[in-house]
Amino acid sequence: MLVSEILAIKGKVLYTIAPSKHLAEAVEIMTEQDVGSLVVFSKGQMTGMLTFREVLQAVHRAGREWADMEVGDAMLASPMRATPDMEMDALRRLMIDHHQRYLPVMDGDTLMGVVSFHDVAKAVLEEQSFENRMLKNYIRNWPEEDKAD
Repeated sequence: MLVSEILAIKGKVLYTIAPSKHLAEAVEIMTEQDVGSLVVFSKGQMTGMLTFREVLQAVHRAGREWADMEVGDAMLASPMRATPDMEMDALRRLMIDHHQRYLPVMDGDTLMGVVSFHDVAKAVLEEQSFENRMLKNYIRNWPEEDKAD
């Protein structure tokens, strides 16, 4: 399965934020939209990712002033990236090796979506369920052997 197929299952809704926005606004968006990440965009280019991990690290660093901190000061500036033609196994390896729960999917400079570890798990489950149904159907309809006289 390709990353583009995972995006097709998930849908391509994107949530973005500017690096100059306050962290409190980012948390509000993440909470209202029930998402674990925001892609940080500036001047039409992706400049980073903000996930709940970066938010918690910012809260730890800034203490009570965390809400006024700018997204650009909290974001992951150089997130790993996936491509639409990447195989799911390569995607999983990249996410595990770099401890990334969310990866932006880029086609050149174009953001195609964000894939989460949850999206990958769901795609694996659906793929395995499909294969399981196909195998059971194949076994159920097993051709009888010819009986020779």
